[in-house]
Amino acid sequence: MAVSLSELEQHLWGVANILRGSIDSGEYKSYIFGLLFYKRLSDVWQEEYEQSLAKFGDEELAADAEQHRFDMPYGHRWEDVRKHTTNIGEHLNAAFQAVEDANMKLRGIFQSVDFNNKERFTDETLERLLQHFERYDMRNSNVDADMLGNAYEYLIKQFADDGGKKGGEFYTPKEVVRLMVRCLEIDEGMSVYDPTCGSGGMLLEAYRAVESVGKNARALSLFGQERNLNTWAICQMNLFLHDIDDADVRRGDTLREPLHTVGSGARALRSFDRVIANPPFSLKEWGHSVWSNGDPYGRDTYGLPPKGYGDLAFVQHMLASLNERGRLAVVVPHGVLFRAGAEGAIRKAFIENDLIEGVIGVAPNLFYGAGIPAALLFMSKDKPAERKGSLIIINGAEQFEEGRAQNYLRDAHIDTLAGAFLAYEDAERLAKVVRTEDVAANDFNLNITRYVNLGEAAEEIDVATEAEALATLISERDKAETKVQAYLKELGYVR
Repeated sequence: MAVSLSELEQHLWGVANILRGSIDSGEYKSYIFGLLFYKRLSDVWQEEYEQSLAKFGDEELAADAEQHRFDMPYGHRWEDVRKHTTNIGEHLNAAFQAVEDANMKLRGIFQSVDFNNKERFTDETLERLLQHFERYDMRNSNVDADMLGNAYEYLIKQFADDGGKKGGEFYTPKEVVRLMVRCLEIDEGMSVYDPTCGSGGMLLEAYRAVESVGKNARALSLFGQERNLNTWAICQMNLFLHDIDDADVRRGDTLREPLHTVGSGARALRSFDRVIANPPFSLKEWGHSVWSNGDPYGRDTYGLPPKGYGDLAFVQHMLASLNERGRLAVVVPHGVLFRAGAEGAIRKAFIENDLIEGVIGVAPNLFYGAGIPAALLFMSKDKPAERKGSLIIINGAEQFEEGRAQNYLRDAHIDTLAGAFLAYEDAERLAKVVRTEDVAANDFNLNITRYVNLGEAAEEIDVATEAEALATLISERDKAETKVQAYLKELGYVR
């Protein structure tokens, strides 16, 4: 029986209630995502098997891997695990390993999930979990890829809400991502890369943006890298559940060991049409000791970022990953726009080389666990002729809807900000196109309020009228003082 999106979302979030108290909330997302993914694989495989059996009338042929998008090994499917009432975690782990072994594209996806720990997962707890997941058959005819993908993203957002600051490590609010993607004008046939891809939201939004205008999103080439094992697995599942099989997302430390390179053993970065990211703000341990001897991948062209702030290391990595026509969008803390020292020197080099397209300062408190103001920095290797020697500064401080714990961008705000960026013209209390020589005159400071100040306009003053009013007040004050002195003399306090 088909299920609605809201029913599915509430059903999936209900799994968290079963695990609360057994393990920390920051950890159980991996287990829930792992079980959801395994159930989906099992149900879709069974659906494909039944369709092939009806078509060919041959059980062996219907079970053949050639008839399926992925392989579910015999003895390790959902119904096989459900035959066991003891040591359930052991059988789940064995099934997960068998699925990985049988599917190269799913290799490593369950590595962060271990149900064979009876201190955490008693057979009773696992039985409740499996029964809960069995409430809905998650084959395509009941739950299509878009619906399941949306429900999965709902779960990711819920865990980000629960996780607060830690939630920001794997999830960027979708509205911010939509704004960035709109401004990058991603088109079919392009390559898109996210070097700190988290749960894959930016890659998915790029896909949706192309799809939403009726173009062929499957012609996009999607690439990513993510350091955290749990988050990398969530990303892989997220893309797979959206029916995106061919994204190339690798696991590793992007700044120390970028994995999207060209040539066997070469230390040359692969280049892309669009690069988009929300790196961790002001990362302390980012690899300064490696870069201080000269980055082996040549990403320090514009300078060495300071030891305690990795923001411009990520930006330079992204810039080095652009092809000659490429553009990038990156979330940065406001300090990147005005801090002096090594960062100031790098920013100066960016501006002098005419690499910055523009900056959008977004409203405060849009990101999980990051109350500090953030900005979106856009850079290009190939600006249009009419925009060379200039950049646009946009102040989005008024573009938000206030929430109880967090602020939000709504469609109207996204339209306003993206419209201003793409129009590339001055707009009162919103945008200013600035020549690079004017930025240089400001010591290469890109602090947004220097260029688009939202302070109230000073009220025009009639000096003559105000002077007359002041004279009246002085006269009244003098009369009052004379009267007070008379009273004091009468009372004998003064002579």
